[in-house]
Amino acid sequence: MNQRLQGKTVLITGASGGLGERLAYRCAENQANVILVARSIHKLEQIKKDIEEKYGIQVTTYQVDIGKQEEILRFYDQIKDVTIDVLINNAGYGVFKTLLDSPIDEAEKMFRVNVIGLITMTKIVLPKMIAQNSGHIINIASQAGKIATPKSSIYSATKSAVLKFTDSLRMEVQQSGIFVTAVNPGPIATNFFEVADESGEYLKNVGRWVLQPNDVADKIVKKLFTSTREINLPRLMNVGSIFYTLFPTIVEKVGKKAFFKK
Repeated sequence: MNQRLQGKTVLITGASGGLGERLAYRCAENQANVILVARSIHKLEQIKKDIEEKYGIQVTTYQVDIGKQEEILRFYDQIKDVTIDVLINNAGYGVFKTLLDSPIDEAEKMFRVNVIGLITMTKIVLPKMIAQNSGHIINIASQAGKIATPKSSIYSATKSAVLKFTDSLRMEVQQSGIFVTAVNPGPIATNFFEVADESGEYLKNVGRWVLQPNDVADKIVKKLFTSTREINLPRLMNVGSIFYTLFPTIVEKVGKKAFFKK
């Protein structure tokens, strides 16, 4: 149990499935009230009902497309008087294609959801966190933001942008009692890959690296309201990302065959 979460309010985007859904349950187990945001209000209402029955805490749901700024701003009008203690920017998606196979409108949409939507959500929540001199912002990035691989140039670019945004924000608010953490998971066994890799080959090829959403959610919730710069999973993959930062040419040569397993 994370006693620091009891009675707090946690806002989670992309909460209708996968990691976002698991985070909702884990926060509720720790007696935090949760605000759940996603495009599918039907799925959110099912999760709300289940959580309220199991844990007896307050659950609020909102249908919001994080890729549409006007919907985020309309959402803000509905919650502007609510105290948000934790923001978990989880909404995001990827498509594994080469640049030549990637339509520009697909790239633009990925940036709108993964980067601009995340920044906008943070911007609307941050003033109240600063005013209350407390809060925690969790940005779900990716190991793909650290290790560039073929067929993920656009997705990797979005997650790299999330990492740099997170690092800058952490320094901007360090005097305001606000924690800012980047989460960099490797592949997670969720419906993310139904969009990212329709062939299903990627998950087969990286089977031993695949994380379970419950495990990732557990690690994130345990770190809430602690001064944690990054959560990197799995550990061995993160060792690879560090080595890549130090010796990119060597890693690209040695890992060429593995990188093309998407």
